[in-house]
Amino acid sequence: MGSIKIFTKAECPKCPAAKEIGSILQQEGLQVNYYDLETPDGLAEAAFYSVLSTPTIIIEDHDARILAGWRGSIPTLQEIQGVIRA
Repeated sequence: MGSIKIFTKAECPKCPAAKEIGSILQQEGLQVNYYDLETPDGLAEAAFYSVLSTPTIIIEDHDARILAGWRGSIPTLQEIQGVIRA
């Protein structure tokens, strides 16, 4: 398993739930990276992944290939775990 990238903005009403899922995944020992689209670094990373809505969650393997992504919506924890364990 590579990493999970979570893109958020302060005024996004769904973003706190995405961050909560990220926290749970971190507790399970997974690498979770958070990107705030209101910072230059977050905006640059978002541009690289063509993130146009928040929250966005992207799961990558060790070779930085995208395994799954959710844009503007929040997957269930079970959906994410299904991708990770596949």
